[in-house]
Amino acid sequence: MIDVIDLRKRYGDLEVLKGITTTIRECEKVVIIGPSGSGKSTFLRCLNCLEDPTGGEIIFEGVNIADMRVDINIHRRRMGMVFQQFNLFNNKNVIENIMLAPVYIRTQELRAKKIKNFFIRIRNLFTSNKKELYEINTTKAKIIEEAKEQALKLLRRIGLEDKAYVYPSTLSGGQKQRIAIIRSLAMNPKVILFDEPTSALDPEMVGEVLDLIKQLADEGMTMVIVTHEMGFARKVATRVLFMDEGQIVEENTPEELFSNPKHPRTKEFLSKVLSVH
Repeated sequence: MIDVIDLRKRYGDLEVLKGITTTIRECEKVVIIGPSGSGKSTFLRCLNCLEDPTGGEIIFEGVNIADMRVDINIHRRRMGMVFQQFNLFNNKNVIENIMLAPVYIRTQELRAKKIKNFFIRIRNLFTSNKKELYEINTTKAKIIEEAKEQALKLLRRIGLEDKAYVYPSTLSGGQKQRIAIIRSLAMNPKVILFDEPTSALDPEMVGEVLDLIKQLADEGMTMVIVTHEMGFARKVATRVLFMDEGQIVEENTPEELFSNPKHPRTKEFLSKVLSVH
């Protein structure tokens, strides 16, 4: 699904990613662990080009999305992203937050078809070789109605339908993050990227967010997750990547990597982290 080839990222003289190569397959749950400053979040942000890579390729569904000539927004529709700080719009209520991207994208697509049909009609007036119009089987009102139905369905799934018309400022951190997750689901993505989704939460709220992510994992969603939650990584991951100093130092199944790490740096990191937990 995603082939990463010699991915590099530099900020001036600082090289943050130093030639990462890996493949994320459909239905995999890839968990990325490592010390702070190892490049984990930068790697994740490069995967959907929130950060422009300095070098290398990211092949997503056959297209190199690291190529600056590619319209990255088209591909981001199929790659959800969940951030540490929720990134909900405080001036919009919960259901508006969830509906925003689906309504915007579908209305833009509708508008593009209408414009194309306008020019096809003009062209057809002056030629015998008539071109068929693009089929339009929706309206803006219908797009909004369908997005609202989908948003309410997603809110029911996480038991927060009663919060549909409140503003994010009234919610707990755990509620905000669960809403951020279902907001990414509203786009029907092929893969979801999670950037330390529990790091901004109070300890008692972590479980409800991890439970939702595990549900999605059990349903077969492809995921790439940066986390410091080692127990969660062990439970959910199909593969764990350990990063240090901008490189993948070791990767393996969670059973092997946590029980029998091979690289000295992985052993050192896990001995410290697991002793704390």
